[in-house]
Amino acid sequence: MDAALVKALESIVGKDNVITTRERMLNYLSDESPPMLEPKPANDVVVVKPSGVSQVSAVLKFANEHSTPVVARGGGTGLVAGAVPTRDGIVLSFERMNQITIDKDNLMAIAGAGVTLGSLIEAAGREELAFPPHPGDENAQVGGLVATNAGGARAVRHGVMRNHIRALEVVLATGEILNLGGKVHKNNVGYDLMQLIIGSEGTLGIVTQATIQLYAKSGSTLTLIVPYANRRAAIATVPRILQQVGAPLAIEYVEKDLVERSAKQLGTRWPVTTGDYYLMIIVAEATRDEALASSLKISEICKQNTNFEVFAAESQRDQDNILKIRSNLYEVLRPEIYDILDIVVPISDLEKIVAVIEQLAARYGVALPVYGHAGDGNIHVHMMQKQGGKVDYEALTDEIYRAAMDMGGVITGEHGIGKTRTGKIEKYLGRTEIELMKKIKGIFDTKNILNPGTKVPE
Repeated sequence: MDAALVKALESIVGKDNVITTRERMLNYLSDESPPMLEPKPANDVVVVKPSGVSQVSAVLKFANEHSTPVVARGGGTGLVAGAVPTRDGIVLSFERMNQITIDKDNLMAIAGAGVTLGSLIEAAGREELAFPPHPGDENAQVGGLVATNAGGARAVRHGVMRNHIRALEVVLATGEILNLGGKVHKNNVGYDLMQLIIGSEGTLGIVTQATIQLYAKSGSTLTLIVPYANRRAAIATVPRILQQVGAPLAIEYVEKDLVERSAKQLGTRWPVTTGDYYLMIIVAEATRDEALASSLKISEICKQNTNFEVFAAESQRDQDNILKIRSNLYEVLRPEIYDILDIVVPISDLEKIVAVIEQLAARYGVALPVYGHAGDGNIHVHMMQKQGGKVDYEALTDEIYRAAMDMGGVITGEHGIGKTRTGKIEKYLGRTEIELMKKIKGIFDTKNILNPGTKVPE
């Protein structure tokens, strides 16, 4: 990058907080996207690490004046290359903006964009409060969680990130600072710009601070593992649980081969040997008696579709081990996959979409492992690389997407569009919707400097 531009950035954040050498910035140039699809990062990039909103404002004002692209960078845990800088410009890292305050009286956390999910959970816990949604990797940062409207396993009961945001501090492309929302539960003043920013993937404004709703801790949790002989029997159980018991903390669908490989990689073991397909159900209630009662009801429903015994983990150590194995599944598959899809369908159609995926796997002659958030209809379909043969992955992707759309679903529930899915937008959204999105982008970011090539086709 031009020496004068670098010097100007150094004058804003300090020389020690600007990285210009390629070797030192490699960790800022990629995310967790499938290697086969992750785009090549731009050659002429500078990494800038601000310490507060005033520095972010100054950097964006400078970038806008020079029409220099800016990509906001959180923990780099995204799966659609949203934080990969594909244009020469600035990578804005928020690692120094990691201050957090807990307002116990209002049950809220005021967190800088660089606060990790793990730090948020720990800080809330020290005040005997909780942030129960748990949207993904605990190294993910608050700014990224907001920008991607992250979901996760517990969305079945607690919803996605936007359901817990009460206020945002946002810097526009011009450097202007917006303070949206507040420590309130109701706000009907004007258009809800805060909700527009949430999930916009850093294309409308840069989130620098979030006020996040916290909750009282659950008194008791149990984790159930229910084995099944086939996929469809497992998936068919999910609507019955929701109808007859209500939403537990999480209902995850996993497969034996994957969880055993994950456990082996982690140096532990999956606690169940029967069955080939599993529902992993987390029950959380105010008391142990209530958790046990709810678990018993769920177990009785599950037994209608399986002859295997339900496994129950009550100790926190055992429950953490199960969750760790589940969370590691993508890392096991990542080196071998072509892509990971993130479709959502109505819960009543889960069994139907799984049947379609099985048929497509047979027709294309490629493995399509499935796992994910069965409790809210959001499943992850892994398209594996095929050794010694060619697969039309583009056509396969479109068939899976079209099947989900025909069932009233969508092509992504939590991973977002990023840079790897922008080409799909025009296939699966109407022209009027796309034009409105482009106009909104143009109003917020007239020079298209904020994460260009992301979220909406240019």
